[in-house]
Amino acid sequence: MPVGVSFKNIAWVEFATLDDTGNIIADAVKGLSASGVYHADGDGEGATTANITGLEEKGTPQYANGKTKRMSHGTQTPSLALTMLDMDGSVMAKMKGYVSDGKGGYVLSSAKKPHVAVIVASYDMDGNLFYDCFANGEMIEVAHNHGTNTNSEVDYNGTFEYDALDPLGETVFVDDKGVQRPYKYFYSAVDGFDEAAMRKEVFGGYVAPTSSTPAG
Repeated sequence: MPVGVSFKNIAWVEFATLDDTGNIIADAVKGLSASGVYHADGDGEGATTANITGLEEKGTPQYANGKTKRMSHGTQTPSLALTMLDMDGSVMAKMKGYVSDGKGGYVLSSAKKPHVAVIVASYDMDGNLFYDCFANGEMIEVAHNHGTNTNSEVDYNGTFEYDALDPLGETVFVDDKGVQRPYKYFYSAVDGFDEAAMRKEVFGGYVAPTSSTPAG
């Protein structure tokens, strides 16, 4: 079945942190949960927008003999702009690279940013799931905006930017020419789709818990 180009509604967003070899950190303290995956769908929690840019670069025409002979294309540079409703603060701190002082304070670590993998699941017009996947990248939060309540409540939802990097595992997101790519999508309507295999690839060897309850 061909992939649809129309989407409706975000189903869910999942996150995981990886070690330097691309393996998921399945630890509730060092990682995002005991299984390593954080399913952002708690009480009042979820994604309100997930906008992806940089999936392809516009080609630059190459001329010869007074004609356009070919196009050159830059490397994919995907970015994901997320707006999260009531995102778990400790989980987001880990993904951004903030460390706790044990007394309620957090500061951005001077160490390198954590490796973060993300899956954004949305629906096509027939209710099938479409998955935008990033196997490695960095998460940042540029700003906080605050406003005072008047006769209307003034709310602010966290906004984050995720910049994709090439996967750490050598066999992850490899194209038909053996070249790694920073982005891959999956579509549940395609014959042979395997959700467990998708998570295992994106989240560096993730193993589903025996319980049916989503991680996080």
